[in-house]
Amino acid sequence: MSQAYCVKDKQKVEIQNAQNITMKNGKPAIQGTCPICRGKVFRIGG
Repeated sequence: MSQAYCVKDKQKVEIQNAQNITMKNGKPAIQGTCPICRGKVFRIGG
């Protein structure tokens, strides 16, 4: 799994329900949810 920084928890967390997406500028990214606070987390890069 990949990790992302959760702004609410102020720590790196494992991404749950990770989905590969493409940003508006065409670059790949990974979007999912934080396992602690259930907020959205986002990581740029494939």
